[in-house]
Amino acid sequence: MEFKHYTVMKNEAVDALECKDGLVYVDCTLGGGGHSELILQRIQPNGRLIAFDIDNEAILAASERLKDYKNLTIVKSSYTNIKKVLQELGISKITGGVLFDLGASYHQFDKAERGFSFSKEAPLDMRFDTDAEFTAYDVVNTYREDDLVRIFSEYGEERFSKRIAKKIVEQRKLKKIETTTELADLIKNCTPKIKSSIHPATRVFQAIRIEVNHELTNVKNTLNDVLDLMATGGIISVISFHSLEDRIVKNLFKYHSQRCHCEKNQMICTCPPPRLELVNKKPITASDKEIKENPPSRSAKLRIARCINEA
Repeated sequence: MEFKHYTVMKNEAVDALECKDGLVYVDCTLGGGGHSELILQRIQPNGRLIAFDIDNEAILAASERLKDYKNLTIVKSSYTNIKKVLQELGISKITGGVLFDLGASYHQFDKAERGFSFSKEAPLDMRFDTDAEFTAYDVVNTYREDDLVRIFSEYGEERFSKRIAKKIVEQRKLKKIETTTELADLIKNCTPKIKSSIHPATRVFQAIRIEVNHELTNVKNTLNDVLDLMATGGIISVISFHSLEDRIVKNLFKYHSQRCHCEKNQMICTCPPPRLELVNKKPITASDKEIKENPPSRSAKLRIARCINEA
């Protein structure tokens, strides 16, 4: 199957990095290679790009697309291992910038057997890393009812979480839930019919995907790791696709750009200097032209920060 991937806010996200020859850049989510290719074009001949991905199909497609670039290192690893990998590569600081394009890719949703889409019959999978053992099937068929409620509420912001979790537990006592359409139909049938532009299963599928891939924990931990790796002047550019991710990025950028975190009753500030400055206080969103070409990009938000004091 052809690898289909739409690079969201390609120019905006890479423009934000202010790419320069001779510096080190990291693309934490290689995907189809769209962002990486544009970075590589702008850092020739002496810049260096390290690109991470855990999706074998993405790595194969991007490796072919970018085969003529000699200053690229593609790493089959989660971006959560960024500190360890850069150390192994002999890189102590990210001197140029780092780019995150979070969430699932178009290809992962489009390829039925990956199990990300509720509109296509497939095994309950949803793994970004197809070598991993833990899948959506395990969440749906082994998690306790209260854990399902928590996941659907926290990660999906689903208001019928209790009703859906209860029905899942009842159903799996009779027969394990094995496919995307089985789960989608169960959700549709156990929730009230309300006027909405999104399918009733949308939020639950998002929540399960986040749980399977530890997305929110990974984003928060890795952004903190990246802060320790940034050289002064280096830029962090992050594209997120739902409010939970965006909130993590926004809060972390805000915290590290503030001059003081002392209690109000503390007379003398003992805070270290801020480590970041915000390049944009409000997120950048996709253009009308891009949204028309690729409707899912309407939910994308780009936040940018510059390192002003390295660790």
